[in-house]
Parts: sequence; C-alpha cells; structure tokens
Amino acid sequence: MKIFRKIRRTLIVSGKTKSYLLYAFGEIILIVIGILIAWKINSLNEIRKNKIVELKIYQTLLEELDANAIVLDSSIANYTNNLKIIRTTIKSIGLKPDQLSDKIKEGIVNVNYKPIQLHNGAINSVNSTNKFEFIENVLLKDLIASYPNELDSFESQEAKIKNIVINKLQPVIEKHVSLIDILSVRDLEFKRVQSVLKPSNYMELLNSRDYQNAIVDRLLQTENQLVIAKSLKEKTQTIVVKLNNELGS
Repeated sequence: MKIFRKIRRTLIVSGKTKSYLLYAFGEIILIVIGILIAWKINSLNEIRKNKIVELKIYQTLLEELDANAIVLDSSIANYTNNLKIIRTTIKSIGLKPDQLSDKIKEGIVNVNYKPIQLHNGAINSVNSTNKFEFIENVLLKDLIASYPNELDSFESQEAKIKNIVINKLQPVIEKHVSLIDILSVRDLEFKRVQSVLKPSNYMELLNSRDYQNAIVDRLLQTENQLVIAKSLKEKTQTIVVKLNNELGS
C-alpha cells in the first residue's frame, strides 16, 4: 500500500494528469478484483458449509425412513394375516355349534391388534425449520414436503382400526366369551380353571349384530390400511433411494 501511495504522490506532483487517471483506474480495477476474489472465496466456503449441513440432514432422514420401512414391512404382513383371520371369522357366521373348531374360536376372540408407530421426528424437523432450504434436489424436496401428509393418512386410518378393536370388538367379545378361553388356547394349565367358570357362548357372539358390524367394519378399514401402508412403503423406498444417491451410497 505504501508503494501505491508513493506512486500516486509522484504522479500528482509531476502534473501528469492523464497518467494519474490511468493509474487511479488501474488501482480501482485491482481493488474490485480483490473484492471479487474475497467474495468468491467466502461464497465457496458457504457452499461447502451448506453441503455439509445438507448431507447431515440426508443422513438423519435416511436413518428415520429406513426404520419406517422396516415397521411398514412388519405392518403389511400383520394386516395381511389379520385380514385372513377376519375373513375366516366372517365365514363362520351361520355355522352350527359343532362346526366351530378350536382354531375358528381362537380367531373369533383373538383381535390380534398391535399398535403401530412410525417415526416422524426428523421429517417434521426438516419441514418446519430452515433445514428445508438446504435441500438442493427439487424432486427430493417435493417428496420430503409431502411425506408428513402420507404419515398422517396412515396414522388416521390406524386410529380408526384401534377404535374399532378397543371400543367395539373387545367389549362385545368380553360380553359373550370368557377371557379365560383365550388363555386356555395358549396354556393347558388354564383348562381346569375354564371348567368352573361361566361358559362362553360363541354362537350368541357370532349372531350379535354389534359383533357382526364391528368385524365387518374392521375388515373394510384394514383393507384400506393395507393399501395405504403399501403406498407409504413405496414412497418411503423412493425417498430412501434418492437420499442414498445424494449421499453417494
């Protein structure tokens, strides 16, 4: 900088205005170039930092969605098995008492309901904070933005099934069937206890309108949930593939 000032003073004292103007213009150019270089360096550093954040977001999402994919696989298998049992139970309506095998009775009283909880912490965090802006891939951005709605549909349908099982099926089953019957099927030690309790009436249960309506309702809602679960699994896998591509896996 001292050299530049010395040159500037020399040109001013010499009275060479044209040379001074050329020099001043050149100095301005050098300053502008320096600013642009500094800006470019800062910009590259910012891009590098943003990329690190972006990859961390992808890794967190990938872990959550991989976990959801496992839960959905198990859920789909569970829904499929439940539908098989429910259909067999519905076909049992109208059978005579001597036609109700132990296996059929077990299906009638075994609601086989397991609460299902999908993970949504990471996906909600991305969608509700500035993390969303770090995602560069437009298609991936759209998929991530719509995923919470897919989770809501799944959870809403699951809540319907839970309501049917807990508030409709279980009460009417307990009204007509001794719960010891369920234990007796699993453990022979309860057979003796079963003989001194009030006997279960499976025919009354099967002929009960409340039971029939509840079991058919559960069939329909489970069929809907199976479709939703398969669709959600497909969308989950699509996002997982794209996340792996972004991570270079």
